[in-house]
Amino acid sequence: MADKGTLYLIPSPLGEGQIHTIPDYVLEVLHRLDYFIAERAKTARHFIKATQPTRPLDVLHFYELNQHTEPEEWIHFLQEAEAGHDMGLLSEAGCPGIADPGAVIVALAHRKGIQVVPFVGPSSIFLALMASGLNGQDFAFRAYLPQKKPELIRELKWLEQRCLKNRQTQIFIETPYRNQSMLETALETLSHDIQFCIAADLTLPSEFIRTQSIAEWRRSELPNLHKRPAVFLMGK
Repeated sequence: MADKGTLYLIPSPLGEGQIHTIPDYVLEVLHRLDYFIAERAKTARHFIKATQPTRPLDVLHFYELNQHTEPEEWIHFLQEAEAGHDMGLLSEAGCPGIADPGAVIVALAHRKGIQVVPFVGPSSIFLALMASGLNGQDFAFRAYLPQKKPELIRELKWLEQRCLKNRQTQIFIETPYRNQSMLETALETLSHDIQFCIAADLTLPSEFIRTQSIAEWRRSELPNLHKRPAVFLMGK
């Protein structure tokens, strides 16, 4: 591996104005890299600019990895690392490879014998689990649940059985503009004694985290989650 570069997995903030959530040693590495892989180059440049780099942004090179990128393209994304240059893998928000397409690049780096170095930074999934009070010894992240209500109800009931049978915490997310609909369906569907956590705007001034039973949620004034990044958790 000595003649190859390193792939650094560089976390990004979960919202605007939160650069302080990224450790200084991560920013030091970030500022010396010339090559990056990110979901959107525009977002990556915005993040890097906010960290006050010492070099102009126009010397940096970006590969875009998202739903529009064909495998025939991303298999070439590590060519600079193979040639001896260090590279950075960025997420849109949070940690690369977790609820993020970057995992395919990390797997490719391993196949090519490129060293992978993950850095500490904010992950909404793990921050939500830490703050929920639910079982952190056995949990599963389910990403996005079905959009259509009949399928969503079946999935929620199946996840509930996982909670009841194995005491396994279930974690899932939704597109921010559908959060309120997701919450309403969950409150209609789940058993009254299931513990349910809403964790929204994590690390931001508007952060909201609360865990209580479905019965208690039904009696509570619900938070407005419209267009707010949120993580949902359920457990027993």
